[in-house]
Amino acid sequence: MEFLFSFLVAISVLSSFIFVFLRNSRCRRLRLPPGNLGLPLIGETLQLISAYKTENPEPFIDERVNRFGPIFTTHVFGEPTVFSSDPETNRFILQNEGKLFECSYPSSISNLLGKHSLLLMKGSLHKRMHSLTMSFANSSIIRDHLLDDIDRLIRLNMDSWTDRVFLMEEAKKITFELAVKQLMSFDPGEWTEGLRKEYVLLIEGFFSVPLPLFSTTYRRAIKARTKVAEALRLIVRERREESEAGERKEDMLGALLGGDNAFSDEEIVDFLLALLVAGYETTSTIMTLAVKFLTETPLAQAQLKEEHDQIRAKKKSSKTLEWSDYKSMPFTQCVVNETLRVANIISGVFRRAMTDVHIKGYIIPKGWKVFASFRAVHLDQDHFKDARTFNPWRWQVLNNSGASTSPANVFTPFGGGPRLCPGYELARVELSVFLHHLITRFSWVPAEDDKLVFFPTTRTQKRYPINVQRRNYGSGPPCKQ
Repeated sequence: MEFLFSFLVAISVLSSFIFVFLRNSRCRRLRLPPGNLGLPLIGETLQLISAYKTENPEPFIDERVNRFGPIFTTHVFGEPTVFSSDPETNRFILQNEGKLFECSYPSSISNLLGKHSLLLMKGSLHKRMHSLTMSFANSSIIRDHLLDDIDRLIRLNMDSWTDRVFLMEEAKKITFELAVKQLMSFDPGEWTEGLRKEYVLLIEGFFSVPLPLFSTTYRRAIKARTKVAEALRLIVRERREESEAGERKEDMLGALLGGDNAFSDEEIVDFLLALLVAGYETTSTIMTLAVKFLTETPLAQAQLKEEHDQIRAKKKSSKTLEWSDYKSMPFTQCVVNETLRVANIISGVFRRAMTDVHIKGYIIPKGWKVFASFRAVHLDQDHFKDARTFNPWRWQVLNNSGASTSPANVFTPFGGGPRLCPGYELARVELSVFLHHLITRFSWVPAEDDKLVFFPTTRTQKRYPINVQRRNYGSGPPCKQ
């Protein structure tokens, strides 16, 4: 029996070596980018997950770029995948959306967002819905309609801050309330807070194994998704009845229900659910990390404070920000850019090759996945000096040095091409207004040490607890709803 067991083990090992050898030989014949497809079935997925659980923001790609160059082949999440940390290749992938590449994400994300989410839409429907979303988040809409709500809800939330605050939690409350208000015209209340708690469970399932029997995280996420969808479905039905009776609100839901769009309830629910995820998770993380980076860079915090104190002093008794105030925050925009560059909440995007794609002397076979890594480019010393150091002043130099050194071709925190994040300007405004009220109303120190983690997404390990103290002129009567 012992001999038989040893024999089977030896056969299994030998078979694996033969499989890997034949597969690697095939890769060379196909002129694939260099790399390693790892073990049968699981590839290098375990190496990727374990690497991103370290304190290094880009260990998996760093190691392989050093060995194979900026474009390499691997096998993760069940599929052969070409990774790119080359800005030209990334730009090529983004610009050829719908021509040579189409979006493709792990099934855990697809199942939880729904097939009608903007992230997963393709073709003319995606173009139409992307355009609609951008029309509700452009500069003129933010200036004329959204800024007042952004300012009011941020001040309202900060009115309740005392002593110890978990900044990540507070930022998530703010961004979720803003998203619900902008999409469906709901003010904060018991309903919005109950919905937010379900979203926490839903988002935790994004990078889990999409098998309910084996993953409690994914099982909880599926249940939360069902509850969120049902809550949104009830709102959609109510609003549809109001719309048919001639009552219409000027928000995203109103636009989806109006005109000749003829969207079904299911399509609208998926669309809203995904937009709430986008508005809630990413912007709140950026808010938290901006504060963390500023806290660790006292000179930047002091310069930001000076800029906002000047804005505050000019306004005399009014605390409400206006569009002209937002446009007079040049150093704040440097802080925003640098936070986006260092934090890289969206580390990159997955796409699938629609045909054999020839690029940089290699072939990406039809059906293969590609991953365009934004983080690897943003943290590359060849593109940004001392790339892993938070330095907002670099943007003052870049902005004043002319087009020849412009980082536009390598700085892509919001993606690019037809799938450029439609809420990019809205995120900038929300972060700028948040920083204004934080730094003019409070001083703060970290309540305990906290560090960044990078899997499944970039965030702080302990929700970044801080001790806050109100500044004298920043206090006053609470913000009225």
